[in-house]
Amino acid sequence: MELNEPGAKCVMLAGCKQAGIGEMPLDWDAQTLGDLAASISRGASPRPIDDPIWFEESSRVGWVRISDITSAGRHLKQTTQWLSEKGIQHSRFIPSGSLIMSICATVGRPVETCIDTCIHDGFVVFTDPQVDQGFLFHVLKDLEPKWREKGQTGSQMNLNTALIKGTSVPVPRSPKEQASIAKALTEADALIESLEQLLTKKRQIKQGTMQQLLTGQRRLPGFSDDWLSEIVGAIAEVKTGPFGSSLHESDYVNDGTPIVTVEHLGEFGLTRQNLPMVSASDRQRLRSYELEAGDIVFSRVGSVDRNALVRYEETGWLFSGRLLRVRPNRNRVAPEFLSYQFHSERFKASVVSVAVGQTMASLNTSILRGLRVMLPCLEEQTAIASILSDMDAEIIALEARLSKARHLKQGMAQALLTGRIRLVPRSEAS
Repeated sequence: MELNEPGAKCVMLAGCKQAGIGEMPLDWDAQTLGDLAASISRGASPRPIDDPIWFEESSRVGWVRISDITSAGRHLKQTTQWLSEKGIQHSRFIPSGSLIMSICATVGRPVETCIDTCIHDGFVVFTDPQVDQGFLFHVLKDLEPKWREKGQTGSQMNLNTALIKGTSVPVPRSPKEQASIAKALTEADALIESLEQLLTKKRQIKQGTMQQLLTGQRRLPGFSDDWLSEIVGAIAEVKTGPFGSSLHESDYVNDGTPIVTVEHLGEFGLTRQNLPMVSASDRQRLRSYELEAGDIVFSRVGSVDRNALVRYEETGWLFSGRLLRVRPNRNRVAPEFLSYQFHSERFKASVVSVAVGQTMASLNTSILRGLRVMLPCLEEQTAIASILSDMDAEIIALEARLSKARHLKQGMAQALLTGRIRLVPRSEAS
């Protein structure tokens, strides 16, 4: 992800001026969004909206709904509904290539249309932008989280056109600099999108591989023995956490032994955010609730299909009364393989189906012990777990890259859209 473009240099230039919205370069101006487009107009809705006369599946003019833009990214390429001629006449027509923004529910979400559409009164359109449209898109995208603080609330969050038009932003006078900023931020978005797509693909591949390997549909080379169906209680010890009377929040200390609860059950193991801790004396008192590497902890209430494998570095931690601990018999089952079985869609569905409780699903040791898993020989279990573990490592690495890319994009937007860092021709930067 680069801030540079061919023939340009990323620099911090001396000289700035103070405006009502903060410091900006001398050749930038504070302008309202109302100044940046010939008009900012709200859409219109035909009434009553549920009358089928307004809609026609064969139409080539889309009807934009809030749900259409929540997953559209920057470009809106399709809609779920299409307007008839009568519907078009009673709404606001928007030609392809327009910049629109939601002003209710999902407030402040900008998109550029790639098809002819109509918008209802939950959107505004920025007609004939007076600045580079890509630059204006990124300005609006940067404002999106801030709109939530300014939006008026009734039955749902919403913005009005006066608030939008009156919002001031820093704008470079040079169209070339506007375009350079837009290009840099668009390239950053493209990297993020490509990583998101790759991550989705890797997750889908892993899910398919789990389905095949954990059911014996696909066998690894060198293995042909039959699989056995076993209840959890025959291959592992299941223990519930300490009762509430044994441990209270008042027992927690700032530095001590971590105690795991439901919120720490992550996709790839235990997470470490906001871990409560107990003193050495409480750890000794609760030592029968210690965790070992290879244990698997289950949520006992609520999301009862959530579970996580305990790693070596978490040995000696404790588990709370909201969890169940599964300690595999290593002579019968490989903990990593059992953990993947517990994460399979089939097993999670079976957990949910047998959970008890009317207001909140719950598990107990008897229920969990009675659930069944399919087991090949130990060697095949280990081989399967190794393949899936490699896939997890790849997904974790991709998630880290994606997180870093998003963080860099956020920093880029803050720096470039305020002029704190400039994209200027090399001759001007020297």
